[in-house]
Order: sequence, then C-alpha cells, then structure tokens
Amino acid sequence: MKLKIDTQTLVNEFFDTTRLLGIVAPVKDYVLTWHINQIMGFNFRLNNTLEIQLKKKERNYFFSIYEYCVPGCCLVHYLYNNHHDGEYLLPEFKHLDFLWLAKGEEMESDELIWLLQAIKKIPSVQLVNEMTNEKIKNKQHLIL
Repeated sequence: MKLKIDTQTLVNEFFDTTRLLGIVAPVKDYVLTWHINQIMGFNFRLNNTLEIQLKKKERNYFFSIYEYCVPGCCLVHYLYNNHHDGEYLLPEFKHLDFLWLAKGEEMESDELIWLLQAIKKIPSVQLVNEMTNEKIKNKQHLIL
C-alpha cells in the first residue's frame, strides 16, 4: 500500500487563519526588517530554520524568512523574501519583493488596516496590498 500526502488539505489548514500581504520594496531584507522593527515596534529576526529551499533547473534556491511572535498571543508574523538569484518563491507575483504572512490568530479588520497603513509609511515601500489565497498558484511554497 502506498501512502500519499494530501497536500490540498495541508495547504487549506495552513492558510485557515492567515492574512497575506504583498510588498514592493526594492531593498535588502535586513534593511526592510530594520525599518519595520524601528517604526512599528516589532522584533523581526531572521529564522534560518524556516528558510525555504526550492530546486529549479537543477539548482537550489534559498528564500530567507524573518519571524516575529507577538507577545501574549498566538499571532506570528513572517516576512518572506520573494526572490533569490533570479528565481521567485511565488513566480505568479514576480513584481513583489516580499510576502508578509500573519498566522496563528485571526486578525481583526482594524488590525489589518493599521498594519497596511504602518507598512506604507516605511521608507522604500512602494506598494503593499492584501492578497487573497485564491489568487496564489504556488501556496505550498509558503508552508512552514
């Protein structure tokens, strides 16, 4: 008997309580996270254990992830690099430099509005918008 992983169920469960934002900011990830931490009072840190590795064209590509756990609740924020060495974590969104995923606890609409407005004020951020899960073809690339 051959066992098969039900990836669709895994994807659905992972995205059950998430909010995903796309960010255009043509800067290095550490520069963006420094500004986020300074301006928004977050404490994003690079988490090398979460780094995503994709194999394309017989090469390995590594996408770094920064993480911030909100004190006193289950909400965790992740900041993904969307590109590495000419390849993209989500190829359908090549125009996006970063992906911001909030997971673990349902975010209220006013919290999301505050988050969007705060990110827009960060130097070098040209665009930030909420993304709906239905438009993402390669959702499995975001699963941690």
